[in-house]
Amino acid sequence: QVQLVESGGGLVQAGGSLRLSCAVSARTSSLASMAWFRQVPGKEREFVATITRSGGLYYGDSVKGRFTISKDNAENTLYLQMNSLKPEDTAVYYCAARYGTVIVIRTSSAYSYWGQGTQVTVSS
Repeated sequence: QVQLVESGGGLVQAGGSLRLSCAVSARTSSLASMAWFRQVPGKEREFVATITRSGGLYYGDSVKGRFTISKDNAENTLYLQMNSLKPEDTAVYYCAARYGTVIVIRTSSAYSYWGQGTQVTVSS
């Protein structure tokens, strides 16, 4: 069983930055891919970004150019650097992980392991 624990959320003004962290109980070097999703109450969980074991990256259109996903295999930690934040980025952010084929996957149902989420609020 892989456990994921997010941290780094909070309240920030529009235009500001935050860095989210996700501590992983397994070796991140063994996971096929990891991802960040976000969710607003009453809406479906939205794909934000993913990174594969081999370093492949993919971003959702709404965050492309502003957010950067990365991982530190030595620390078994996943990161999401969020710059130029907008009020519409307000959501609970979740990290997710999966074993298996090393491919880019943007579908939440493909990920087996999830963190508890961290709230990000961007004020206008």
